[in-house]
Amino acid sequence: MQKQTLFVVSLLLLGGIATVNPAVVRADDGVKIAQNNTQNNQKLKELLRQGRELVDSGEFERALAIYQEAVVLDRENPRIFSGIGYLQARRENYEAAANAYRQAVALEPNNADFQYALGFSLAHLGDNQGAQLAYRRAAQLDPENLNAYIGLGVVLLREGDYEGALRAYQQVTTRDARYWQAYESIGAALLQQGRIEEAMEALEQAESLAPRKSSVQINLAAAFLAQGKVDEALERFKNAAQLEPRNAQIHLQIARILRDREQMDAAFQSYQRAASIDPQLTEAHEAIAAIHLEKQDFLQAIVAFRQLTELDGDNPDYYYYLAVALQGRDRAAEAIEILTKARSLYEAQGVSEGVEKVDALLEELR
Repeated sequence: MQKQTLFVVSLLLLGGIATVNPAVVRADDGVKIAQNNTQNNQKLKELLRQGRELVDSGEFERALAIYQEAVVLDRENPRIFSGIGYLQARRENYEAAANAYRQAVALEPNNADFQYALGFSLAHLGDNQGAQLAYRRAAQLDPENLNAYIGLGVVLLREGDYEGALRAYQQVTTRDARYWQAYESIGAALLQQGRIEEAMEALEQAESLAPRKSSVQINLAAAFLAQGKVDEALERFKNAAQLEPRNAQIHLQIARILRDREQMDAAFQSYQRAASIDPQLTEAHEAIAAIHLEKQDFLQAIVAFRQLTELDGDNPDYYYYLAVALQGRDRAAEAIEILTKARSLYEAQGVSEGVEKVDALLEELR
């Protein structure tokens, strides 16, 4: 259970924020056009009507089944493929979404919305080169599609092309000086280059335009951490937590800062919030267990370390510290049994130091 550098952790948070792209093209828009082209096919017309109604009512799985039936009847209609792509993206099945949008683009290559949506899907698949081409094409076809420039900037950042990303974002601010996402993205790009003062200027501009956006607060917090201004960073993270109370990562970052400052009670509460929001968040559970152990609250430490062994049964540290907690409750026989498991895992993973500390504790217990 090692402490992580606060700024590095913040940049991981930034990575998630900076790559959030806008929504893809809506399926029902395409379906309306598709209906106009299929007046003579009553079955297809009825399927498209049903599909649109299902999309409008949020029944996306049923809508997808309808569109997949419709595409069998008309494989030359790009709007049906775009509808399928939209619904697959809603399901986070980006491979299927990209395939559907490729079909739509093949049928209607000069449609900027299709190109943008293809870029969106490819970006989520990690195909940065493919996404870059699609976003560039979308921007060429529709220079006022500001989201295409934002998406392009994101994939360029991933490729380490900071200047290219900044140029893409500046295309947005040139066209719309109030587009706060562009200023936020500029700030994030500058942060990754270590250009902190310039990043602060861009992020403050984003905040002035969007004071209630949690992602802006998170980026500002990272900038303050880079400057060593921990109080200001903590305030920004707390702002973000108020704006987005169900974001476990924000509470986790607050907890890290508080723990680093040895404000253990407050840190513990933040770790608990993070763990309650995301029960699979092992770092939060690790910290909770460690704090119980530090306070010699062995009973709660036993409970916490048992939870960790359920989350990751191959981590020998969890078994070792569970045994330490059991020792604290004078439950030597159980501790010895748990240490046997810890020792076998340390041996299997080639961690000789772990084997040595297990043997030392076993000697104490026997």
